[in-house]
Amino acid sequence: MKDFLQQIKKGLDVDLYYLSLFSALAIPDICGSMGSENGEANKEKYKEWFDKYIAPKYNDFLDGEDCYYFRCSLLHQGSSQHVKSNYKRVLFIEPSATTNIFHNNILNDALNIDVKIFCNDLVSGAEKWLEENENTDIYKNNYIKFMQRYPKGLPPYIGGVSVIS
Repeated sequence: MKDFLQQIKKGLDVDLYYLSLFSALAIPDICGSMGSENGEANKEKYKEWFDKYIAPKYNDFLDGEDCYYFRCSLLHQGSSQHVKSNYKRVLFIEPSATTNIFHNNILNDALNIDVKIFCNDLVSGAEKWLEENENTDIYKNNYIKFMQRYPKGLPPYIGGVSVIS
């Protein structure tokens, strides 16, 4: 899981905002499923995780429900607009476009968030969550199924080369 979070940060460092944002929006799903008895994600787990680890940083502008709708629209339709959201759209000003930081603002009917701050907030939330959960039996049972890197292969399927599975 730490590799996954590190790759999101590396993406931000080289201006791969789409990749980092898409990945970061999956974090509440991943943590919600990894911390649950059945190992599965759902809307309620997503909202609960987001509201605990991220929402307090967003001054009531963004909660788990709106983030979930944003996640759905972005990951499934490639859009920042969801009909059930409290905002007409979510928009990001690219960090390299200006020396000013535009973050956590309402602009007419749109929510404006800094993409680097937002992604880093999600990563930081996951790191805090991981500290609290990585030694639990539930996490350990679910981590076995987590997509991870096997530097020397994954027997009996393949050996001698790095595999992600």
